[in-house]
Amino acid sequence: MTSKFSSKEIHFLKTDSDVSSFTPPETYFSDLLWKKSIRINAFDKRLSETKIPGEKIFIAVIRISSKESNVIQKKITDTFEASFNSFLDHKKGLWEILGDTLFVLAFWDYESEKKASQLMAALKNKISTALKADILMGVAKFPYHDFSKSQTFANALKAIDHAAFFGPDTLIHFDATSLNISGDRLYQLNKSDMAIIEYEKGLDLKPDDINLINSLGVCFGVMGNLNKAKREFKKAMAINPTELMVIYNIGLLYQIEEDIDNAILYLRKAHDIDPCIFEVELLLGHLLIKKGSPDLAMPHLETAGRINPKSGLVFRMKGEIYLDGNLPEKAGPEFNRAIKLNPSDAVSLSGYAKSLELRGKNLNIALTFAKNSITFDPDNKLFKERLKIIQEKIDSL
Repeated sequence: MTSKFSSKEIHFLKTDSDVSSFTPPETYFSDLLWKKSIRINAFDKRLSETKIPGEKIFIAVIRISSKESNVIQKKITDTFEASFNSFLDHKKGLWEILGDTLFVLAFWDYESEKKASQLMAALKNKISTALKADILMGVAKFPYHDFSKSQTFANALKAIDHAAFFGPDTLIHFDATSLNISGDRLYQLNKSDMAIIEYEKGLDLKPDDINLINSLGVCFGVMGNLNKAKREFKKAMAINPTELMVIYNIGLLYQIEEDIDNAILYLRKAHDIDPCIFEVELLLGHLLIKKGSPDLAMPHLETAGRINPKSGLVFRMKGEIYLDGNLPEKAGPEFNRAIKLNPSDAVSLSGYAKSLELRGKNLNIALTFAKNSITFDPDNKLFKERLKIIQEKIDSL
């Protein structure tokens, strides 16, 4: 059996915060922050230069999505401005256009936070009625924890991304989940350093949030800081000993550290909680093969294949087990499925060629596949040896 193993399908498990069952938005407005949008900077400057009595502010970012295609930008802007003026004294607030149908407003000198929240809900309804539009709104307040005014503006942008998960007509107040979503977005963009900052801010607000702790551990893991990653995962496991994604992630860390016994121990715990998680079944199958227990690995690979029939890696691994067990008639179809899913899979190409050679069938086809495997992995001695044997058999006919 070859030692080559693809890590493309083996990765840390991570949820998308508390909204993992909802559809992520196509546009993340918080991207405007790190892209350093001119309009973002302009409003930020206005906010910092404005003298605000009492230093209490509500900031809302609003996207207006008209249901009528003939509503022009000017009408949307005019309606927003009129609504703003009807609800708020311009001496106690300011607003700015951030982009097409995207606005921001800030206001102060309100009676109470409850009244301010009611005011935002009423403004949302007024604009929605006037334009027959869906209104997406993210709201953040200042002071809140140790966030500055500028950060509060950023928090409102993160809150509207949070709102977008729940549909086009939602209002969300900034919270720890908003930071989790912001961190997840940065993680998706391979900005792990920035994501870590978001997760740590989120944990300042909600210290026992398992999703935030796990997300922080994942970032440390992908950055290669395995000790910090393990510390976070074990912290999460102490809060909830049956949290499957955390148990799996600890197992994955042990696998990375080549501690196979502990890796298998944790993965079996994860399997016992839920036997239908693809990553758990695939990695457990792989490690049991590595441990020299292919018979124990096979049921996990069968399950992984049923969960994700588009995983070529599963069928390749099954093919290798059959080939190693001298069952070429069973190995061939598995390698064939793997090749259909990934035509450049050198291991499966060579394995399929070997299965044909052992059965004494279609040697010319076997030769083609063996040559293709060398094309993708020219230094592999096993593949070269298989090619040589097939060529010699053909020459002897």
